[in-house]
Amino acid sequence: MNSYSHGASEIPLLGDTIGADLDRAVAAWPDREALVDVPSGRRWTYAAFASDVDDLARALLAAGVAKGDRVGIWAVNCPEWVLVQYATARIGAIMVNINPAYRTHEVAYVLRQAGVSVLFASLRHKTSDYRAMTGQVRGECPQLREVVYIGDPSWDALLSRAGGAGGAEPFPELSCDDPINIQYTSGTTGFPKGATLSHHNILNNGYFVGESIGYTEQDRVCVPVPFYHCFGMVMGNLAATSHGACIVIPAPSFDPKATLEAVQRERCTSLYGVPTMFIAELNLPDFPSYDLSSLRTGIMAGSPCPVEVMKRVVAEMHMEQVSICYGMTETSPVSLQTRMDDDLEHRTATVGRVLPHIEVKIIDPATGVTRPRGTAGELCTRGYSVMLGYWNQPEKTAEAVDAGRWMHTGDLAVMREDGYVEIVGRIKDMIIRGGENIYPREIEEFLHAHPKIADVQVVGVPHERYGEEVLACVIPHDPAAPLTLEELWEFCDGRLAHYKIPSKLRILDSFPMTVSGKVRKVELRERYGA
Repeated sequence: MNSYSHGASEIPLLGDTIGADLDRAVAAWPDREALVDVPSGRRWTYAAFASDVDDLARALLAAGVAKGDRVGIWAVNCPEWVLVQYATARIGAIMVNINPAYRTHEVAYVLRQAGVSVLFASLRHKTSDYRAMTGQVRGECPQLREVVYIGDPSWDALLSRAGGAGGAEPFPELSCDDPINIQYTSGTTGFPKGATLSHHNILNNGYFVGESIGYTEQDRVCVPVPFYHCFGMVMGNLAATSHGACIVIPAPSFDPKATLEAVQRERCTSLYGVPTMFIAELNLPDFPSYDLSSLRTGIMAGSPCPVEVMKRVVAEMHMEQVSICYGMTETSPVSLQTRMDDDLEHRTATVGRVLPHIEVKIIDPATGVTRPRGTAGELCTRGYSVMLGYWNQPEKTAEAVDAGRWMHTGDLAVMREDGYVEIVGRIKDMIIRGGENIYPREIEEFLHAHPKIADVQVVGVPHERYGEEVLACVIPHDPAAPLTLEELWEFCDGRLAHYKIPSKLRILDSFPMTVSGKVRKVELRERYGA
């Protein structure tokens, strides 16, 4: 049998916009809780949440934001992030997610490339001063005309404009196929690419991910994963609101103690995280003291889950129906998912089977021919979830999505006889550090600007906690005055996201090369990975 599978389903795709789907939830469950922010104690019923979404949507219209305009959000997890997500969807503005770990070098590129006209930003978080960084890059971003800071008078000033937006005047007419979201995903060459997603893409993906783990209006979903990523805003927020469930925000960024406290206090039924998050929670000294008996399910994604960790999550966190998901930003994101009744082996050795209304196949990367089941090849996916394209980069889109509308993932996979899929490697050299995808070429291009670096190659090497860490192999301009790891950190700090900064450095005379003149990154990994 060929390595092809189609998620045939009697449950139809949703043909709605995100706004229309929210209206449906409000009509059905107006008094149920939609959103709880544990740090501030603020709570919204569905009726109150929709009212605040509409106020913000009207304020954006009054501020001159039109359908198709790009509105950026550079912020940690907070209720305002969720309000911006649904308010932009209401008016057909395209929300541009910006990783809160980004620094000036990265955020300036995103603001320019997407043509962001209005930016929402946090004020501060940990060592990040977003107002100061925005001030540094604003002159480089001519289309950016307004910045609104969350928790600042500028937020209230924007909302005060809502009354001048025509009161009950209807919102713009929208199609479910309109672009609604740009999420930046690092490419193998140069800067990140903006995966452009529609209402149809992300609303349906959130809905069917939620269906696969049995969400109803009774569920309360603890979301410690970042909203800027599909994991938070699609698998978390949209999966919840499309089922009348409640979104629970435990903290602005991941904190294992705050997460378990939120589960206990809010009686959450579902918990999300990458494996390293679950490991951190299980390793808390007072872990046994938390009452997690309300949990039944959740999602683990980002990297494979060790068997022993999965056993503890099921037994000690009461997550008997925990699910593993596989996907990528370009596919909204989930293509494959384990189901509630799958056994331990399927949850730890595979990434599940195809979701409803999606097709997957495994091909020979050289010929494009579909491989027999049980043999490795490149995983490809097709269906409603495939992005509209990379923002203003048609040539990059054509490299990723072929003429048959198949998205080429770049991952090597094997489809079992039962249709479950194992990920066995990566065609490209992507590094996955604690669930964050890192692409070496972007870091290499940045490091080339260092005056002491003549050439550099970046590879992922094994790390016990994060799965992989970043190693920079450097050929110095002057061998007598080589670069130190401290100098490298100083050069990157504040300009690259912390997880992209190399934690290891090797000074070399030359790189191992292939006959055709390409650097053998595999050899670098093998030689210096210990």
